[in-house]
Amino acid sequence: MAHINDNFIKIPATYLFSEIAKRVTQHKEAHPEANIIRMGIGDVSLPLPDAAVDAIIKAAEEQRHAETFRGYGPEQGYAFLRDAIVANDYAARGLDINADEIFVSDGAKSDTGNIGDIFSVNNRVAITDPSYPVYVDTNAMGGRAGDPNEQNVWSNLVYLPCNAENNFVPQLPTEKVDIIYLCYPNNPTGTTLTHSQLQVWVDYAKANNIIILFDAAYEAFITEENVPRSIYEIDGAKEVAIEFRSFSKTAGFTGTRCAYTVVPKQLFAFASNGEKIALNALWNRRHSTKFNGTSYVVQRAAEATYTPEGKKQVKELIAFYTENARIIRQALQKAGYTVFGGVNAPYVWAKAPEGMSSWEYFDFLLNEKNIVTTPGAGFGLSGEGFVRFSAFSSREATIEAMKRLEK
Repeated sequence: MAHINDNFIKIPATYLFSEIAKRVTQHKEAHPEANIIRMGIGDVSLPLPDAAVDAIIKAAEEQRHAETFRGYGPEQGYAFLRDAIVANDYAARGLDINADEIFVSDGAKSDTGNIGDIFSVNNRVAITDPSYPVYVDTNAMGGRAGDPNEQNVWSNLVYLPCNAENNFVPQLPTEKVDIIYLCYPNNPTGTTLTHSQLQVWVDYAKANNIIILFDAAYEAFITEENVPRSIYEIDGAKEVAIEFRSFSKTAGFTGTRCAYTVVPKQLFAFASNGEKIALNALWNRRHSTKFNGTSYVVQRAAEATYTPEGKKQVKELIAFYTENARIIRQALQKAGYTVFGGVNAPYVWAKAPEGMSSWEYFDFLLNEKNIVTTPGAGFGLSGEGFVRFSAFSSREATIEAMKRLEK
């Protein structure tokens, strides 16, 4: 008799964004004439940079000829891309990251979910609340979360509330934890930590043998000087942190799929017998066993984003979405909303009208304004009473949505 992993049936049957899609589909079927503006899921609207597309075409043409054809590539990623990442994302900022500490993948979502494979099921995990649902759900699937209550709060997870009262800066855990997820610029709130605020977490992790899983998928949107783009800008971070980065929002690769994870060689955790084990070697073993590498064609496209033309085009993409975020933030403030984020991130976190829950306000905006947002409650208990606006729509749709809200 085959048995399932019982942890899978503990998690909600419907993923947050699947539930949103279902409600939008039902609304569209009931109102086929509705001009729905989608500001919920963080998918991009602008096409890939020309430099990336040109690189895809060139790489695809190589696959036509025997002398340039590529089959299986290195699971960790081709040297040309890893070297470009080192030079542009780290060395250019004075950070000492080596190519063999970088692992190219098909997405930060995959990596933040799969990283749990190298950690014991007995680790106590802390998660900021609200947070990206993948952090919670994959730990639940892996058996580290315990059991959920009626509010979907898990018994073995440690929640670190982020709210207006603490300026969305999580407090250090008051109980023992082993792994901490941090995401900055934050999804969903769009808020950030300064260098000094992040230094507190690195120091805490070093003092307590804790691993920080740092999701930096939105670092390209940072505009303020005192906000770190990488956790490795913080003293001691290479001894305690794994960093996740993505080309999805930076260069529009949401459908093309490319990201990378940095696992420094100075990073260790402990076996059950107390032996120190290098996490770089463990992740390399997991990566090469369960993953056959990101497509050569896609990696050439990612490499092209680091060329002078690619950098210019990526900068234009980021500037476009940043302006959308400014438009949303300004319009919501003018309309009397309490808002956060939207300065160093493509998300604006808005408080729902008094007396309305997140899902109630989501339904109101969908049914009355034909605007799709993301209900804050879907990101955790502390997200209740908020909705997330995404800046990834077209300029016309963004302006039109804000006009509808003004009415």
